[in-house]
Amino acid sequence: MLSEELDADKADVSPSPSVPKRPDLVNGVYEEVKAMVMDHRIAPGGRLGIQALARALAVSPTPVREALARLESDGLVVKRSLSGYRATELLDRQGVEELFEMRMLLEPYAAARAAEHATEAQLDLMERLLEEMRERPELGESYAEYGGFATLDQRFHELIAEASGRRLLGDAVERLHVHLHLFRLSPVAGASPDTLAEHGRVLRALLRHSPDRAAAAMEEHLQRSLERQRARFRQEP
Repeated sequence: MLSEELDADKADVSPSPSVPKRPDLVNGVYEEVKAMVMDHRIAPGGRLGIQALARALAVSPTPVREALARLESDGLVVKRSLSGYRATELLDRQGVEELFEMRMLLEPYAAARAAEHATEAQLDLMERLLEEMRERPELGESYAEYGGFATLDQRFHELIAEASGRRLLGDAVERLHVHLHLFRLSPVAGASPDTLAEHGRVLRALLRHSPDRAAAAMEEHLQRSLERQRARFRQEP
């Protein structure tokens, strides 16, 4: 297993041809390691050896360190004294419930304020994001397949929070990194065709500049999303 190789931080690993040799090298390394964590090629709780990752990706240790620092801010890895970086554990059912509890406190209010304060440019961008999501696959066995949808999904929610006109509120929603954690559990986070319909109802309320409708549509979306997560846990043995 790749996680075992990285944990041991030894043995030669074949270079990855997909890491770009250009100025955005750190971004390429970041995306590669993120995909490893999202796909569990680095197991939850597994150690990420900097030297082993550098060999696997055919880069120096410096961009690996920078990428791991970014992944730590995403909540996908943690740095521990004397043991280096490890992939975070998966959310359990209680963790999912707590995550949605925070979303319920923040996002309906953000949607209500966005209905009052969103600029035309922000509303246009929300419409474009929703159109792009409709063209992306929602399901897939790997992050490479569903990652585009997950990124757009997260950006849609973050943009609504930004449009609220409350910087700290936008920062709080972004720091939750909701979609990374939920899609890491399973692509069920965006698998239902209901997701796009729910987003559409939120957007229509924003376009009508209706705070009450926007808050209600966002709350309904979050409630249904939570129920989809609960159903996944009920199906597990």
